[in-house]
Amino acid sequence: MSSSGWPDRPLIRKIPLASYSGNSVIISSFIIFVVCMGVNSAFGVFFKPLLNDFGWTKAMTSGAFSFSWVMHGFLAIVMGRLNDRFGPRGVITFSGALIGSGYFFMSHISVLWHLYVLYGVCIGVGMSGIWVPVMSTIARSFGDKRGLITAIVMVGGGLGSLVAPPVANSLIVRFDWRTSCMIIGSLVLFVVVLSAQFLRSVPLRLEEGHGTQREKKEDPPASGEQPFSLREAVSTRQFWFCSGMVFWYGFCAYVIMVHIVPHAIELGISTAGAATLLAIIGGLATLGRIVLGSVANRIGNRQVFIIGLTMMSAALFWLLPAREEWELCLFAAVFGFGFGAGVSNSPLIAELFGLSSHGVILGVNVLGYSLGSAAGPLVAGYLSDLTGSYQVSFLVSAVAGILGLLLTALIHAPARKNPDADSG
Repeated sequence: MSSSGWPDRPLIRKIPLASYSGNSVIISSFIIFVVCMGVNSAFGVFFKPLLNDFGWTKAMTSGAFSFSWVMHGFLAIVMGRLNDRFGPRGVITFSGALIGSGYFFMSHISVLWHLYVLYGVCIGVGMSGIWVPVMSTIARSFGDKRGLITAIVMVGGGLGSLVAPPVANSLIVRFDWRTSCMIIGSLVLFVVVLSAQFLRSVPLRLEEGHGTQREKKEDPPASGEQPFSLREAVSTRQFWFCSGMVFWYGFCAYVIMVHIVPHAIELGISTAGAATLLAIIGGLATLGRIVLGSVANRIGNRQVFIIGLTMMSAALFWLLPAREEWELCLFAAVFGFGFGAGVSNSPLIAELFGLSSHGVILGVNVLGYSLGSAAGPLVAGYLSDLTGSYQVSFLVSAVAGILGLLLTALIHAPARKNPDADSG
């Protein structure tokens, strides 16, 4: 022991999460996810008021949400690269400002293109700088605890999805949808920008002692090879299986997140009851993230996705004949728990490809998720306009879940391509 009371030798993995500001990373990330994932899930509550005020079709209205996911997907690659180079603080500060401003100025829209610019571009670009930087920072910061910490932070997203829809509905009932947008935008702007200031870049696998930090060699991917670069990762079939898996996962998820509220209202359920369905999905997704995230180290991240996609597909088949409110609530509970499987995406990418380029690899992978999340609501809205109901839309979504399940079954640890093969 030194005279200062600190051990003379570095402590390795014996310091609690407070090491290298670990607690601030967890708490800040949790709060950011509560707010950002919450307001993202609340779009379905604004769906009917927008239709009623402007007379747009479902496809036109859901198109703004879909466009935001396209922006999210492509810009997530850039945000992942920026996070790898400069850390999460500046990226998330900028992104939180965009999301808050987008919601705030939505209160002034009068034509469709305003919605596409404010929700599609501002909020889409803003959301692209939330998921990947937060998930990549956690993957880099907590080593073999990354699955558990990812689950804890994603619980924040589930909590936001639980609280935000009924709160947004209450604001719309008490005031109107325009005032509600102003309140939500102001909240995002203040909370996310402030929380981002407590994040910091964290070197891979730290040792700590005497108040100093040193970098340890990161874990290799599960294949036993050295960590993959982005170029190496995208040359593997496993990367594309992962991207296809999350494409269909996002397709299923956001058909429901956007269209379950208008579907329920069309069945004669009150707006408060319809918003409660989103809250149930968010609440059970939180439970799913806790349960599935905690068992991922035992059964594997791929197996977690198999469980989740199976539950989501089964729930969608149940939804087809459901008409009563209790049936929709049961659907929401099963679907929401399965939706919690997304907790394993970032750890799965780290497991397969390593950590040195994790941010940008995850960013490209999230592009698949984003495109699926964009395609699902748009296709569902178009089919509903065409057929006059959501039956075909939900059937297509159930089949999409099965396609994702098939791709998940094909995922295994990738082998590095032989560089000599390129010259031939």
